[in-house]
Amino acid sequence: MSFELPLLDHQAQRVLHGRGGCIEGAEAFNIEWLPPIMLIVAYAPLSEDLLSVLLQDLTRQPIVKGVFLQQRDQAMAPVTHLWGQQQTPDEVTELGLRYKVEIGKHQNFGLFLDMAKGREWVKAHAQNKNVLNLFSYTCGFAVAAIAGGAQAVVNIDMSKAALSIGRDNLRLNNLDDKKARFFGHDLFKSWGKLRKHGPYDLLIADPPSMQKGSFLVEKDYPRIIRQLPSLLQPEGIAMLCLNAPWLNRQFLMDAVASEAPQLSLLSSLSPPQTIQERSPDDGLKILIFQNSAAE
Repeated sequence: MSFELPLLDHQAQRVLHGRGGCIEGAEAFNIEWLPPIMLIVAYAPLSEDLLSVLLQDLTRQPIVKGVFLQQRDQAMAPVTHLWGQQQTPDEVTELGLRYKVEIGKHQNFGLFLDMAKGREWVKAHAQNKNVLNLFSYTCGFAVAAIAGGAQAVVNIDMSKAALSIGRDNLRLNNLDDKKARFFGHDLFKSWGKLRKHGPYDLLIADPPSMQKGSFLVEKDYPRIIRQLPSLLQPEGIAMLCLNAPWLNRQFLMDAVASEAPQLSLLSSLSPPQTIQERSPDDGLKILIFQNSAAE
């Protein structure tokens, strides 16, 4: 196979979304541009011939200084150096905002590049908002929100280490971290605490598809949606994200209709241009809902 890279600059982006099934021969991997290196993220073993072809394509542009391979099909998702610069970056820039990354330390490096449009939307709609960021991970949405003029952002995630990186991300952008609160708690035991800091003008829910022992999307997402009317301002906005390929957007629509019928669908967000799916239901779904005006 051969492919053409999109125009590269110094902004991080996903340059090939093979798992979307739209590029023949690339179904087993994605490629992330984390300037100045490319990271091939493989979900099945890749042949030496295929890796050779990828290296030829990826190293054509002088801006690319190194290429690495992450083998997500193996335990601990090891990262190996394939070509060029041997050091991976410790931060990247996306849409003008800086984020810490840790390539090879964990399965995920700290920023989900398929969510770029979500962060862009939050930045554009956060002015003067009180924001709740559920499953905040390294707080990319908080960075976008405060950069967009949010009054306050409450972040909750079970990983205190991820939240610590989130605080670093705010400081990295010279943003006021006093506008942010960080709760390293189990969400399902924290509704009362979260309500104390509400009601919220904007709520973001981007849960994992499955987290052993703590979150199963089919069972637990409806439990979250049930709480939304009590967390949101009248006319407050909820951005609901779903990245389980076996569930379609109708799953979210049905859950909202059943558990929070006060919410109505406003819009949905399309993925970045380089992220193509055979069906819009296969990849990341981002739906924007609004609470009814009734108290």
